[in-house]
Amino acid sequence: MRYLVTGGAGFIGSYLCEALLDAGHSVIALDNLSTGRIENIEPACLARPGFTFIEGTVRDEELTGRLVDDADVIFHLASAVGVSLVVNRPAHTIEETAFASEVVLNAALERNRPVFIASSSEVYGKGVSLPMAEDDDLLLGPPDKGRWAYACSKLLDEFLALAYYREYDLPVVVGRFFNTVGARQAGRWGMVLPNFVQQAMRGDPIVVYGDGEQTRCFVHVSDVVGAVIKLMNRPESYGKVYNIGSTDELTMNQLAERVRSVCGSSSPIEHLPYDEAYTEGFEDLRRRVPDISRVRDEIGFEPTLTIDEIIRELRIYYSKGGGNQ
Repeated sequence: MRYLVTGGAGFIGSYLCEALLDAGHSVIALDNLSTGRIENIEPACLARPGFTFIEGTVRDEELTGRLVDDADVIFHLASAVGVSLVVNRPAHTIEETAFASEVVLNAALERNRPVFIASSSEVYGKGVSLPMAEDDDLLLGPPDKGRWAYACSKLLDEFLALAYYREYDLPVVVGRFFNTVGARQAGRWGMVLPNFVQQAMRGDPIVVYGDGEQTRCFVHVSDVVGAVIKLMNRPESYGKVYNIGSTDELTMNQLAERVRSVCGSSSPIEHLPYDEAYTEGFEDLRRRVPDISRVRDEIGFEPTLTIDEIIRELRIYYSKGGGNQ
């Protein structure tokens, strides 16, 4: 098979490209390197036969159309990423997320190519119920809070993808990712675990935003990529939305303690108010826990790595000079 991976030099995209190559497929990776990095695909992909890297933007309709022509299946992962970027550049976030997805879906429709759309747990907004299920109602914050631009953009991606499925029979699958982590993930866009690990390794204070009692569930990128590939290999997945994540819930205070322990660090744990970390009036979700019954029942998905194992992997990765330090 021939696959097109948009955002292929990004954190998740690079692992997806590598997994597809390992399975004997050919891959075209498209990335504008705004948040992706060549280091993510070198040497894992660049030197391998069957891999092609194109530097460019998904919003270039002519380029995207040509690449879709050469592909059997599309994995659309290109997007704005990271809380810091989203809060500071909401216009960019909308353009690089919702507008880009429209280009990909139109190109796929013209050529009848199956598409995977990478969405986010952010679409649940403030959360109506726990655990969060794919068919739950969604509650976003007001438009004057830049934080919600990303959630709204990702939700629009989902609406558009499912509309193409229902109206035009375009094969689409939507995956909502919950706090995907692992080596190659950089902390400069606000990702919490890379920042915690790098702070602990330097002996700097581990900085927890807010009171630290907000919770998240972390899943390793290899588990996410395996699920995505399985979902796209079965037509029964078309037209559905899937939560992909772990149900192991941790407060940020607990996460900081785990990082400090696994890294053998003496770093103090400090708290920083949201208004100082981001902008005045920043809103955060207190708990975010997925219901993974659908993906578990349909493809047997289960996370395989514990948070301690993931922290150890990150510590080794950063100690060898990987990522953004």
